[in-house]
Amino acid sequence: MYMGMPPQLSAEERNAALEKAKHSRQVRSVVKVRVKSGELSLADVFKLADTDPIVGKMRVAELLAALSGVGKIRANLIMERLNISSTRRIQGLGKHQIAALISEFVPSISRGKLVVLSGPGGVGKSTIAAYVRKHKSFWVSVSSTTRKPRPNEKNGVDYFFLTDQEFDEEIARNHFLEWAHFAGSRYGTPREPVERVLASGANVLLEIEIEGAKQVKAQTPEAILVFLEPPSWEELVSRLEKRATDSEQRRAERLALAQEELAAASFFDHRLVNDQVENVVKKLLSLASAH
Repeated sequence: MYMGMPPQLSAEERNAALEKAKHSRQVRSVVKVRVKSGELSLADVFKLADTDPIVGKMRVAELLAALSGVGKIRANLIMERLNISSTRRIQGLGKHQIAALISEFVPSISRGKLVVLSGPGGVGKSTIAAYVRKHKSFWVSVSSTTRKPRPNEKNGVDYFFLTDQEFDEEIARNHFLEWAHFAGSRYGTPREPVERVLASGANVLLEIEIEGAKQVKAQTPEAILVFLEPPSWEELVSRLEKRATDSEQRRAERLALAQEELAAASFFDHRLVNDQVENVVKKLLSLASAH
């Protein structure tokens, strides 16, 4: 079959392409040096690949060969045994392949705990999650949503803000661990990063709505479900009424919904009263250790 001529690049475009390729090689070279020294584990690199496309495009064989005591020959043998293509890139790995690779080099690692934090709107779930994020033993999942970002929210930090079409595509690809409708929008937990972190041995906190928590429990019975309660109904009403981003009608709707949500507390494994943030965080951390 006849192939057309490759596109003709100007000298400026050619130089830009060469610079981009050079930068990519430098980034991957630094990653391999850090892997070789033990500063980065496989799990660290897999997590890094979620947010850095240059790392994501690194060949798996190249990464494994950088591990101390492995080299190219052993790397290829391991990949062949695990049925991973020799040309596979990190971003193309499935969750089971990632788990198998991590177990290959850290066979004694135990799977992390999955803790699900839920409760009525306005109870302070986001504040608790922000404090938990500071603890190295926990990784806090970032949810996807179809709602519009608030002025102080950043994409990829607070939420992944998706269009309705993008959300539909994620559902079709089974990319969500759970998803649900809430307050006129849809929310979902990306499956792949959660699986990667759990496989690395770190604990994961999901800060999600009640319907999503029930879905997680159905799929993952070992998940620890925690219901966050307000100190009192009056306190919850006060918190919701202070939300400047909500209209008066929206606050009334949230209060009605909160009454329904509070009735779901009995479904959860544990109930914590959000009387003081530090106390709740401490109890969450101890719950993961106890289980």
